Amino acid sequence: MKMPNRRISSHLDEIAWIAKLADLKEDHYRNSLLLGALLELLLEKGLLTPQELAAKIHTLEASDQPILPTGNS
Repeated sequence: MKMPNRRISSHLDEIAWIAKLADLKEDHYRNSLLLGALLELLLEKGLLTPQELAAKIHTLEASDQPILPTGNS
């Protein structure tokens, strides 16, 4: 009985993980770009001040609240 080559399977699994990581990095880059653009627009339009943004970040960090609203206001 021939045993499956686990080395090949392991290498293929590793390649799959590397591809997934590359996809995640690309998603992270695009999300960061989108967030940066949205923040710049809000600041440019005067809908948000840098001080308000900093205060909200500080509040969320201090309270361990989720960054995105959950709709339970």
